[in-house]
Amino acid sequence: MLGSGNEGVSTIPGLNQIQFEGFCRFIDQGLTEELYKFPKIEDTDQEIEFQLFVETYQLVEPLIKEKDAIYESLTYSSELYVSAGLIWKTGRDIQEQTIFIGNIPLMNSLGTFIVNGIYRIVINQILQSPGIYYRSELDHNGISVYTGTIISDWGGRLELEIDRKARIWARVSRKQKISILVLSSAMGSNLKEILENVCYPEIFLSFLNDKEKKKIGSKENAILEFYQQFSCVGGDPVFSESLCRELQKKFFQQRCELGRIGRRNMNRRLNLDIPQNNTFLLPRDILAAADHLIGMKFGMGTLDDMNHLKNKRIRSVADLLQDQFGLALARLENMVRGTICGAIRHKLIPTPQNLVTSTPLTTTYESFFGLHPLSQVLDRTNPLTQIVHGRKLSYLGPGGLTGRTASFRIRDIHPSHYGRICPIDTSEGINVGLIGSLSIHARIGHWGSIESPFYEISERSKRVQMLYLSPSRDEYYMVATGNSLALNRGIQEEQVVPARYRQEFLTIAWEQVHLRSIFPFQYFSIGASLIPFIEHNDANRALMSSNMQRQAVPLSQSEKCIVGTGLERQVALDSGVPAIAEHEGKIVYTDTDKIIFSGNGDTLSIPLVMYERSNKNTCMHQKPRVPRGKCIKKGQILADGAATVGGELALGKNVLVAYMPWEGYNSEDAVLLSERLVYGDIYTSFHIRKYEIQTHVTSHGPERITKEIPHLEAHLLRNLDKNGIVMLGSWVETGDILVGKLTPQMAKESSYAPEDRLLRAILGIQ
Repeated sequence: MLGSGNEGVSTIPGLNQIQFEGFCRFIDQGLTEELYKFPKIEDTDQEIEFQLFVETYQLVEPLIKEKDAIYESLTYSSELYVSAGLIWKTGRDIQEQTIFIGNIPLMNSLGTFIVNGIYRIVINQILQSPGIYYRSELDHNGISVYTGTIISDWGGRLELEIDRKARIWARVSRKQKISILVLSSAMGSNLKEILENVCYPEIFLSFLNDKEKKKIGSKENAILEFYQQFSCVGGDPVFSESLCRELQKKFFQQRCELGRIGRRNMNRRLNLDIPQNNTFLLPRDILAAADHLIGMKFGMGTLDDMNHLKNKRIRSVADLLQDQFGLALARLENMVRGTICGAIRHKLIPTPQNLVTSTPLTTTYESFFGLHPLSQVLDRTNPLTQIVHGRKLSYLGPGGLTGRTASFRIRDIHPSHYGRICPIDTSEGINVGLIGSLSIHARIGHWGSIESPFYEISERSKRVQMLYLSPSRDEYYMVATGNSLALNRGIQEEQVVPARYRQEFLTIAWEQVHLRSIFPFQYFSIGASLIPFIEHNDANRALMSSNMQRQAVPLSQSEKCIVGTGLERQVALDSGVPAIAEHEGKIVYTDTDKIIFSGNGDTLSIPLVMYERSNKNTCMHQKPRVPRGKCIKKGQILADGAATVGGELALGKNVLVAYMPWEGYNSEDAVLLSERLVYGDIYTSFHIRKYEIQTHVTSHGPERITKEIPHLEAHLLRNLDKNGIVMLGSWVETGDILVGKLTPQMAKESSYAPEDRLLRAILGIQ
């Protein structure tokens, strides 16, 4: 978004910008981060070492175009090449080659992916942000029980709780818990270090008996006690390296990896200064969390609101693709390790190209786009559905919630959603409140939080400055709402305006306002922003209206709306449905198939979409809007697409509606329609359907396509050609045959093989 020098003037950001920024972050940062994590691989004798040289990786330009990928049912992707080296430690020799890692699907200009010829889009997911959260619950005796929950970057949870005697426990499973001293000792701290790093050492010493001292006498004893409680193992286990590896894999890697976001949140919540690159849970974190929990027990500190957006993070397309890339590299590591061992066993000389295959990366992304619940087929019913689909926010998916277990409190509107998540636009049914839509001006910040823009009100500077604030920051400001935008400059100081402060709405004087909204519609999604006079509508009706707009099919004769909100052009342009001039020039030739214009000494041909089928069976068609010989500028509309007129969204018709009250009441049961709506093709739409049929070779012979179909009337076969396939241009109706197919069947019992007759006689098959 850009702020101009004129106060109150701003431009709406690109509606697909959230998808573009996420994919660019994956290409620029995510790929490099995961490649740097790829370890050096050695054989069992440590004679050969394999490693990747990340600095020289490159993505090759796709070999096919987007349209060719759609027509040929291919994936629009780029090949990833990395330099790899094989080092012989005995002779200090190195063999370096450029290897092909695999194909990475690329995002197109619509913010979508083309996988196997199908448009797919990745939905953004809302998850609980990693960090620590304090809450209290009443037990069966009505006494408050305080707990601190540490959430890892992978969604694993480690719960700290304090009992009536102020003893602190770490719950390692649903039924088992261990002392906080045992956990800290197992992580490498001794008793002296524990007491030096806590604020309440006397509380820790109060429950330190002889049995507890024996458990934390050494790190090995603490690990054995931890393992015995965590794995529910009886007897006396023996300390070993395999036991430590098992505990590391099953517990610490899942529940103690905070990530960069979790480390930042942990430092802020507990007032720590641990470096950001230290992304694992440390004993210092555990002790600081225990100190804070003790303070909660005695009335110090504040509890956390788990539903506040400052405690949520957005898992964007960058995070999802990076996770899949890391998973593919882990599979590649195991494959390379096994190949090296096999080559040495058979006394072969391996090379980097022989060790690496593209199968792990290619199959991982194919599985992700085909099976992952957050990878969905793009809804192309009309231009609005394409835009809205890419701006959805979902609580569902791996690591998230389910429609049957989510509580009403999670589904409800939260004050922190203001200006970030639309309070109206959500799905209906079991997923209500769990699938929302991003507000029109909101964006995703560097730390995964949803940021909303505001204008800063300053008496010193006359220049308006725009700020993007995260949910944790705007609570400290007095924010004027959207209806204060039209206040006269001369009388603003005398006005009393509504404002928002700490999740409450107040009425304050103008001089007390710190920030103000930039746009009255910035609190709504793009779907709700297209409803005129939405402030005069009931919220339930506005919800149904925003959902019904996405169900509108393109009409044969589209028409611009008389009453709009001014966002219709932005939606149409960002959807990619109209054809737009990329350069200025002069129109040389135009017809229904293509538009040719010349500019800067070059002649450019733009092919138009002609009666193509969308994945919702609607008709995608472009109509040229510029005559021959006209000079055009960059960004000008060349052709309108489905449900657009003059580059603006046109979903319906401007019809005259009359209401007749009956004794003061309005009845919706009886509706009268003018016959002109039917016979005048006012609401006529075209639909294109695809029918497929396959022929197989059965045990009785091959199936064949033919016009000679017995037991059918000739009237039903009138549209078939001599090959048994419907002729082009035929007018077909319900029940007509499109393709004639004959399947051979056995007519007589004697024609069966002897073993078949015996089997039928035994089983009684007629």
